[in-house]
Amino acid sequence: MSSKKKELLSTAMKRTSEWIFSQEIPSDVTVLAGGVSFSLHKFPLVSKCGYIRKMVSESNDADLSEIQTPDIPGGAEAFELAAKFCYGINFEISIENIALLRCVAEYLEMTEDYAVGNLVARTEAYLSEMALKSLAGAVSVLHLSENLLPLAEKIKLVSRCIDAIAFMACRESQFSMTGRSDTGNEGILSSTMSQPKPIVDWWAEELTILRIDIFQRVLVAMMARGFKQYALGPILMLYAQKSLRGLEIFGKGRKKIELQQEHEKRVVLETIVSLLPRERNVLSVSFLSMLLRAAIYLETTVACRLDLEKRMALQLGQAALDDLLIPSYSFTGDTLFDVDTIQRIMMNYLEYTVEGNRLGYQADGEYVSPPPSDTERVGKLMENYLAEIASDRNLTVSRFIGLAELIPEQSRITEDGMYRAIDIFLKAHPALSDMERKKVCSLMDCQKLSREACAHAAQNDRLPVQTVVQVLYYEQQRLRDVMNGNLMGGDSPALPSKVNLYSTDIHAVSDEISKLKRENEDLKIELVKMKMRLKEIEKSGGRSATGSPMSNTSPSADKPPLPRRSFINSVSKKLGRLYPFVRSEGNSIAKTRARPSKNRRHSIS
Repeated sequence: MSSKKKELLSTAMKRTSEWIFSQEIPSDVTVLAGGVSFSLHKFPLVSKCGYIRKMVSESNDADLSEIQTPDIPGGAEAFELAAKFCYGINFEISIENIALLRCVAEYLEMTEDYAVGNLVARTEAYLSEMALKSLAGAVSVLHLSENLLPLAEKIKLVSRCIDAIAFMACRESQFSMTGRSDTGNEGILSSTMSQPKPIVDWWAEELTILRIDIFQRVLVAMMARGFKQYALGPILMLYAQKSLRGLEIFGKGRKKIELQQEHEKRVVLETIVSLLPRERNVLSVSFLSMLLRAAIYLETTVACRLDLEKRMALQLGQAALDDLLIPSYSFTGDTLFDVDTIQRIMMNYLEYTVEGNRLGYQADGEYVSPPPSDTERVGKLMENYLAEIASDRNLTVSRFIGLAELIPEQSRITEDGMYRAIDIFLKAHPALSDMERKKVCSLMDCQKLSREACAHAAQNDRLPVQTVVQVLYYEQQRLRDVMNGNLMGGDSPALPSKVNLYSTDIHAVSDEISKLKRENEDLKIELVKMKMRLKEIEKSGGRSATGSPMSNTSPSADKPPLPRRSFINSVSKKLGRLYPFVRSEGNSIAKTRARPSKNRRHSIS
């Protein structure tokens, strides 16, 4: 049939349909669509719907009065629009109903073979000329097509929308990049690598309404068109924040989520993690921590959780304490916080620090190790984390020591943070044995304690006696060296930064020495108190020290009086059985300085 005859026939059928509708002729067929019955006329439907024409012609019943349309896309709403089109009733084609109309037209076979300007051609024209010309329109059509699968996939409506979105998103991104920087893509890369919060494009919010599998296909199509993977960070952050909203991931408690919803969110999270960019500093540590909490809560795959742990390790220097306080979601009497996860993150960080050539440290083909300041920040962060979890009574000695030993020595300028964590742990675990307390205290180097920490440790009843004596000895030795002026060429990591030994201001140095002398007298008094405590522990027959330790008029009954300058040796020999840290006056300081700090800490038994 020629196109001219087709057009004439279509016009005649249209006029007949309009006449039937206007004359209110009784219906001769009932169509069941989406659970709703429609009383219609065969002629208008047969004139434009190939599906219904076949049903009528192939039926054994000459007077077919009922037609069923199982699995019609869009249900009753879609069929009603198609029926209106068959009767010539005007209605508006819009972004909201174009996907519905295109799929129902395909289902009912409303093609040009049966009528000129049929519904398939009309919807295709609208898609090409209107709906897919804007990014927002294409996203909206794609979102509505999610409920029309698999037919929407069969007619390639989904793929056309995805291609249109990818093309326009890349174009918008390139335009915005050109406006932000004059140096091109390399400038954007360098700025993104240094900025933890990339700029979010206006269209990123549009993509968050898509289902996760469709969303993934859109991002893959964008990257295939040249969209940089690092620029996906803001889009993924928006999508994750919207789709994972409502999870109780910031506290320990039983799950308040349905199994089906939990499964859907688990799939969403695992897909998001698989799409995360590989570059450093594109995503904030707080966002990675949120994903890791959700992964533990939703019990995702082990690979998903390990991937997030490695990503956090790469940027551990940017983390805050709250980012590490991940609740433990087990209900077996375990610790309040997930210590094992943080321990693995710290081990990954140390591995990256040592090798320096793992994923994420590559920049322009060269391998970059974390700067020293980053290591110091991580050390301080882990000390604060230890202090935070130390009060947990379920935290065992082995887990506390295992985590503390991962903190690099070079990252700890002073041991004040470690001492604080140890003190909190000992306070929360009063039932520890002497051996366990000694193991815990061996984690810190007493020589690197500040004056304030030494003063606190000297009066701390929770510390083992040997540790207190060690603290007092090193502090006394440091003060004596300051007064003797022997620190000008020496090393004293425990001295506070306030003391400037190279200052040319004589008055400032003399004032500092006077202050140290006063503190020295206070420490001598503390030594006397400690000596009395030790005598009680040794059960030395009830004998106690008499007179002032600085006086030569009251010698001990066992030993002759010693010269005033040998006060330290006097106390040291009395405490020899508990801590033999001095053998003779002449070589005590030399031995202490010659022995490495690590061996010294582990020499206390």
